[in-house]
Amino acid sequence: MRVLAIIPARYNSSRFPGKPLADIMGASMIQRVYNQVDLCRDVSKIIIATDDERIAFHVKGFGGNVMMTSKHHESGTDRCGEVIEKLKDHFDVVVNIQGDEPFIEPMQIQKLISLFENEEVEIATLAKKITDYFIYKDVNKVKAIINKTNFATNFVRNGDVSEEIFLENDYFKHIGIYAFKQNILEEIIQLPPSKNEKKLKLEQLRWLDNNYKIKIGITEFDPLSVDNSEDIEKIIEFHSKNV
Repeated sequence: MRVLAIIPARYNSSRFPGKPLADIMGASMIQRVYNQVDLCRDVSKIIIATDDERIAFHVKGFGGNVMMTSKHHESGTDRCGEVIEKLKDHFDVVVNIQGDEPFIEPMQIQKLISLFENEEVEIATLAKKITDYFIYKDVNKVKAIINKTNFATNFVRNGDVSEEIFLENDYFKHIGIYAFKQNILEEIIQLPPSKNEKKLKLEQLRWLDNNYKIKIGITEFDPLSVDNSEDIEKIIEFHSKNV
């Protein structure tokens, strides 16, 4: 199976401009993401997709593969689609890696790729069992609703059951890493936003609304992401205590 990992990297983040170039213990965040993905033995090729020459220059400096893409993409998925359109190579699976998770687990990526051993899988993502009721109630933590065959039936923000019911059942937090069959990625980037997507600001609802199946892999890892500069300090502290 040939697998392409794409790491979208924008410079002009509203909450943290220049985030991909932020230093984390002597290496940039984007380099740390790249290095973690490179540890996954199932990935055939890695490309950082950026809209900024500063990021491109930096990536070339540490020996990474980089491709310039449009500044006008609405999502990382759209940016991945542009990479596929420009490449002449064919890949069986394309993985969209978040560029703000500097210590993403290679095993997590491997788990996601392994889901495509089932030929029925078109799109795959991950979820982790929620053990804390406060996380379940947090509208910023997206929940994946999963059927008995581990395909997603919905993604929601609200947690609307009581703590008693929560403790008696399994609920899952969505982990925002996606993988696609290449032909499926080429199809979904042509779809217009759906009503559910606009309402909840979740692009995966567009795919469900258009009858694409999303396979869910259950993971034990919940990688820490960087939204602002303060998060870097938290990640360094967490990483230092757990190495």
